[in-house]
Amino acid sequence: MDLQQLYQLGFDARCNGQYGMARTYLEAVLAQDPEHADARWQLGLIQGFEGDFDGSMATLTAVVDANPNHVGAIYDLGMTMMMLGMDTEACALFAEVLRLDPSHENAKRQIAYC
Repeated sequence: MDLQQLYQLGFDARCNGQYGMARTYLEAVLAQDPEHADARWQLGLIQGFEGDFDGSMATLTAVVDANPNHVGAIYDLGMTMMMLGMDTEACALFAEVLRLDPSHENAKRQIAYC
């Protein structure tokens, strides 16, 4: 199975709430490609969904730091910050998403709260 197939299985499992299975696939991707930003991003989301907000923030921040144009990770880091009451930081991230992708509908909705 190639990396894209492994990633897709992990992504699909994450979307279906099967976090353990998703983690297994995504970690397999990272074992083959430690720099795979999307796999790390999805693991960061799983951490948040499982209640590890500090871990989620650390993982998403690392993805954004290593991939400053990763719109999905920037947006999800902003959403995590917003949920944790870090509104100023979240709003800056939503603005960055819109700078990178002016048509990003979710960021447009979220920035209305800023």
